[in-house]
Amino acid sequence: MTGASFSLVMPFMALYVEELGAPKGQIEFLAGLAVAISALASALVSPLWGKLADRYGRKPMMVRASFAMTFTMGGLAFIPNVYWLLFLRLMNGLFAGYVPNATALIASQAPKDKSGYALGTLATGLTAGNLIGPLLGGSLAEWLGMRNVFLFVGFLLLICNIMTVFMVKEDFEPVERKDVMPTREVFARVKDRQILLGLFVTSMIIYISAQSVSPILALYIRHLGETENLMFISGLIVSSMGFSSMLSSSRLGKIGDRIGNHRLLLLALFYSFSMYFLCGLAQTPLQLGVLRFLYGFGTGALMPSVNSLLTKISPKEGLSRIFSYNQMFSYLGQVVGPFVGSAVATGLGYRWVFFVTSAIVFSNFVWSFLNFRRFIKVRDIV
Repeated sequence: MTGASFSLVMPFMALYVEELGAPKGQIEFLAGLAVAISALASALVSPLWGKLADRYGRKPMMVRASFAMTFTMGGLAFIPNVYWLLFLRLMNGLFAGYVPNATALIASQAPKDKSGYALGTLATGLTAGNLIGPLLGGSLAEWLGMRNVFLFVGFLLLICNIMTVFMVKEDFEPVERKDVMPTREVFARVKDRQILLGLFVTSMIIYISAQSVSPILALYIRHLGETENLMFISGLIVSSMGFSSMLSSSRLGKIGDRIGNHRLLLLALFYSFSMYFLCGLAQTPLQLGVLRFLYGFGTGALMPSVNSLLTKISPKEGLSRIFSYNQMFSYLGQVVGPFVGSAVATGLGYRWVFFVTSAIVFSNFVWSFLNFRRFIKVRDIV
């Protein structure tokens, strides 16, 4: 529900900026800023919420986030101009944090030998929401109007808040402030900080690679010859990746528990590099759609593997802070990715966005391989 609430409004954000009276020459910039400012704000405050979660528990932070976002997202229905849009999007980012705390809660409660499956199931729910959101958001905007969609999103988040209060259970004893482990000690007690840094960077690159093609995907599809049903075909190709990821996350999480999450992560990185490279060679929209669908199996393995490995190398007392820093890197990837795609497309052309992205993923694969090869004998890490 939180994944859907975020993605519901994406299809018509630029149109809403236009409706609010933004100057014509600045509509695209302000729409992009409205999306990026929320992710950037979340990146800056994630460590703070993570520290509070380690003191008071993950469930209270989930309740806080869903309650605050009920108003920051629902309030967008009543704003008079684009400056209020930017302000509420900023506030939404500052008070966000439902997903990383849900991840930390499941990671702390699930048995370690089942963490890949548990986190994969969570990823399935998030992916399903991100998949359904854009398809549902455009339809609701035409049926109800854009402002009423924001009210609907606020209502969704309120339901999420109530469900979290009454249905989510956590085995956690609040810690006195003086007894909270300092952040420096949390990182000092990580079993291997080189692997930790590699996982943080991997999370960032996962989102850079996912977001780099977003600004140019519809234009690339048109470049491949699709003109009559461009918006429908674009939506279908975008959704195909989420659909395959949703189908595979929990199953691949189980495989990671069996063969080792480090091995699954390396396989998924190399597989993702291959799929991105092949997307740059696509000659028709059908080929691109099939390759994007196949690429989704790679993303279905990546985040559960990263989260499971973070769980295994991090001290339980600082787990929320580790996940909050990982989320910070993910948010930075969401900010950097679209700028990378736009710059490469402008300078080199659409196909090179996929080639450059594949090179970024391959460099991450090489770094991860060297990290895990060096520490592969440390059984308690993997």
